[in-house]
Amino acid sequence: MPPKKKKKKVRMSKAERLKKQQEEEEAARRQAEKEEQERLERERKLEEIQRLEEKAEQNRDFELTELRHLLEENYSAIIRWKVDAAEKAEVVFTWERYMLCDGVPDAKDQRAVNTFVTLWKDYSDIDIEEELQLCNCAEKLIEALDELMKEAKDPELVPKYHDALIEVQEILHAKHLFIAEKLLKGASDNIDPDTRNMQTVSKHKNVTLCLWANLFKNPSFTGFDFQEAGLSFKLPEELAVSDIAVRILHTYYDHLSILSRLRHLPQKPIVEETPLPVQQPEESQDGDCTSELPFTPRSSTSEPPVKSTSPLSSEESMISEQTEELSGHICSLVLSDGPTKDPSWPSLAQLNSLSPPVPEFEETENDPEVVNLVQYTTLGGVFYYDLLQLPPQPIRRKGYTILQMADGLKVFPYPIERPNKTECSDDPAEKPNNGACSPVGVSIVLPEWVLFMEMPLVARWDAAEARWRKDGITNISYEEAEGKISFEMESFQIFTLMHNTFANFPFRGWELRPLGQNSAIYTVKAALIQISITIENSQCMLQVAQGRGLSHLVGKWMSGPALQKAMVKAGIDIFVNENTHKYVSICKKNPRIEQFAYDQMALFASACAFSWSKWNATCGEDNLVLQGCEHLKTSLVPEDSWNIYFMGSQRSRQLEITENSEAFSIDHAAGSEFHSTLIHVLQDGMSPDGIGLVRKSHYCFVDTVQSLLSATRPLVFS
Repeated sequence: MPPKKKKKKVRMSKAERLKKQQEEEEAARRQAEKEEQERLERERKLEEIQRLEEKAEQNRDFELTELRHLLEENYSAIIRWKVDAAEKAEVVFTWERYMLCDGVPDAKDQRAVNTFVTLWKDYSDIDIEEELQLCNCAEKLIEALDELMKEAKDPELVPKYHDALIEVQEILHAKHLFIAEKLLKGASDNIDPDTRNMQTVSKHKNVTLCLWANLFKNPSFTGFDFQEAGLSFKLPEELAVSDIAVRILHTYYDHLSILSRLRHLPQKPIVEETPLPVQQPEESQDGDCTSELPFTPRSSTSEPPVKSTSPLSSEESMISEQTEELSGHICSLVLSDGPTKDPSWPSLAQLNSLSPPVPEFEETENDPEVVNLVQYTTLGGVFYYDLLQLPPQPIRRKGYTILQMADGLKVFPYPIERPNKTECSDDPAEKPNNGACSPVGVSIVLPEWVLFMEMPLVARWDAAEARWRKDGITNISYEEAEGKISFEMESFQIFTLMHNTFANFPFRGWELRPLGQNSAIYTVKAALIQISITIENSQCMLQVAQGRGLSHLVGKWMSGPALQKAMVKAGIDIFVNENTHKYVSICKKNPRIEQFAYDQMALFASACAFSWSKWNATCGEDNLVLQGCEHLKTSLVPEDSWNIYFMGSQRSRQLEITENSEAFSIDHAAGSEFHSTLIHVLQDGMSPDGIGLVRKSHYCFVDTVQSLLSATRPLVFS
């Protein structure tokens, strides 16, 4: 291997070395100047931040006191209004019930409930219409007992309501069978000339009854379509020549899930909670602080904490007591020694809480075929699909009628259990089905008064375990355009359609836009649907961008709680409960700061628009970021009008960044000030007309907006 040649070193001339040295010195000088400028800029910013912090601290007491008075004034007014409204409603309700005389007993009166149950149980010599009217009374009574059981604070009352509810349900089920029996006993008098069988559809307020009686016994019969009810069924060949009747009872309510909830409540030991100590916040470089704030979640219902048995004189004491609690929290912030790092207090939603949270259902992870009734909710009611023995029909001869007495309706066994399991019928002419009976089919046109945004989950009722199950259901076919679902089951069973309770979470965006004095529109872009709720004083109106039907709900004015209940019943569930965070991804935030934001947004909703910001997910758990601006027109907010607002645990400010910035920064906007509350940051950029609008906001409007925000929690679930 030849030796390597040594590379010749290139020597720089003296002039070149001098030039290079000068360039290096120039670069070092420029770098030093740059670093000095950056240092001066940092010092300038720190001085400015310190100046803004000092100014904000000087104004802190004034700002917190002003906000306290606004919230206290609105809260006291709304409590008085709700107490008044509740007592007037109680008087009207009592008088209407007296005048109506509909036979529905007061669910709180155990003696009246027992009398109703006893009389109805023994009273069977009535016509079908009268029986159905009593069924409607029972449905109302069941709903009332269920509500009382949820809200009962006296443990001794719960078993009484529970027993009454179960008994009324059992009688209601028996009465529905009694109605079907009366119709089927006269089936031969109502033969259809085309099919030579009897089929009938009976629609009432909360139920649809479909009956079919096999009188002709056509061997080629496969099924029937109750077009008026949107229901059809298919029978196996082996049943075509049997003395059978098919009943499909569609109840628009769901009483079975109540039984499941009552039977499978988790047994959790009661543990006394000790208040969490307040940790001292740590100062950050920008003057904000982060702290863990003690918070006890409460229900965000907007109903007043009023007992119907309380006299009117208790109103002032209740208002005074709760206002003192609110005032005490504010005073502790304003009058405490040194700067307070937690400018928050119980919100209207927290103080308006009435009932304890509904307990969760028992976990069913050990059996994947059991439907989790926390994650899934029945939608559109329950379908009772029964195969019955056809009662003996009357024989008419020469002016007289012979009727064989039968003791109630009996279930026709299908499939028939046999030791060898080689056939399904005693008729030797029928073909064996390889040891298994054929499945039974059902087709349903989805009810128009509910909205399925995804393919429904079909579940059957397991009476022995009191649970909804997914197994035993096959060949499911969903025609979304026609709104129709078909499937097969191993036998005739009770079934229902379900939807994912949390399918619309997390939200893709939201906006609260003013429409004038005491009027605003709240738009939520949920995962599957976009809805808008127009708010005027205490009334709300829903608008849905898509969805068939729902004419009973869309475009109707109603109170906030009533609208929320109606939306959930119709399948438009955008409201947060105590389990939502377990099933969807969230933008975790300190609950007290979150509620603090909703209170202030509601106060300024007559003149300021608020919207979702992508930076809210990157600003930390103890901070909030949202878009906002003054908007005094009814049109959409121009894109260039939005500002970015930051709410820390101590300070609020307008940020320099926009929604289109490349990275998040907490640098404040040029010329803006630091404040202790969001409303004072907003006021800095508002016109006198805008400030005048928010100062005249009605307490009902403020409470309705705040309740909607607290019920949907857009700052966490977007």
